[in-house]
Amino acid sequence: MPKRSAVTRAILAQNAGRDAERLLLKLELMRRDPFAFFRGANALHLGFLPRGHALFRAPNTLVCGDLHLENFGAFKGDNRLCYFDVNDFDDACIAPFTVDIVRFLAGIHGAFGLVSGGAAQRGHLVDAFLDAYSAAIADGKPRWLERSLAKGVFRTLLGGAMRRTRAALLDRFTRSADGTREIRIDGRRTVSLREGERRRLRKFADRTGRALDAPVFFRLKGAARRVAGNGSLGLPRYLLLVRGRGSPDGNFVLDLKFAAPSATAAWLGRAQPEWRDDAARVVAIQRIMQAIPPAMLRAAEFDKSSFVLKELQPSIDRLDFSEWRKKPKRVLQAVEGMGRVAAWAHLRGCGHFDTTSVEALQAYVRKDAWRRGSRRLAENVAERMLAAYRRYVRDYDAGVVTSAVEPP
Repeated sequence: MPKRSAVTRAILAQNAGRDAERLLLKLELMRRDPFAFFRGANALHLGFLPRGHALFRAPNTLVCGDLHLENFGAFKGDNRLCYFDVNDFDDACIAPFTVDIVRFLAGIHGAFGLVSGGAAQRGHLVDAFLDAYSAAIADGKPRWLERSLAKGVFRTLLGGAMRRTRAALLDRFTRSADGTREIRIDGRRTVSLREGERRRLRKFADRTGRALDAPVFFRLKGAARRVAGNGSLGLPRYLLLVRGRGSPDGNFVLDLKFAAPSATAAWLGRAQPEWRDDAARVVAIQRIMQAIPPAMLRAAEFDKSSFVLKELQPSIDRLDFSEWRKKPKRVLQAVEGMGRVAAWAHLRGCGHFDTTSVEALQAYVRKDAWRRGSRRLAENVAERMLAAYRRYVRDYDAGVVTSAVEPP
């Protein structure tokens, strides 16, 4: 059997200790195309960035840490209105804002193919994002996208999320019979619990209900291991069905997700606030950077580890760019909107935990050097990620990737 490349060894090391069943799924997903590989390998991407680059002496703010085309989406906030915003903060931390910019621009190249032509389209999208981002920073007021203000693709996405009833969402993950619901185990989105997990999850739900003075609401009716995302596949994640406002259609479906350390913070190697744990980091930053956080967002402890609990956000409310590559006008509109949303999130992140002021960020963004540097570095790292993807595909097809994972 051939030896594993340095790329494969790095990816396996970065995913060590994950659940084998779901890790194998992640490794398969990363094989499918360069953008799926890019999404699942943030730590590898960061390793290709020169920490001493002038771009990373830019002003610090709160950052997503893994900003790309599919880490935005529509969701219901805790005020029950629907918003379009950045919606993944697993790698969030304090960092130069340019960390997010380079990651997003590199993702454009990954999503739209460095080798399939289309350089003009990629350049147009890069400029559209940077123009929208710069204009929103210059404006200085963090705004938001909700349905009454949204146009085009965002209005369509938010309208769909707003019209989705609780019963319809429940029907995606559960089945109803005789006035009660149970989670549907389909092997794709949900997997059966292991021995003892249901008992521990019931205790967790009871403890959460008591802490929030809502013991009846959080009474557990069912649970499953959840299969979702890309970068986080293989980490502990659960789907919880709780009583909510009563069966069958007043039940709530919750997402309980393990909070791993931030790959971005680790790459930076700089001091961060002394968070109680990684879930506290994720929740604190998400509450600041988003206009309105999703319902029930909170840090929690389960199995002596830190988890993030929130109301389930279905993946159908994200923009799936695999279906959009041949719709340039819609993609351009989406990328411009994401540029504004990213800028608003960074503006909200200014002034917290000793980050820069809005005025200092505006002064830096008015210059042109960071834009030129971001374009060049993003294309360079995208080329390196494409080369890494090709090596990974050769390894995967030779069987030396999955052979390193203990069978479930």
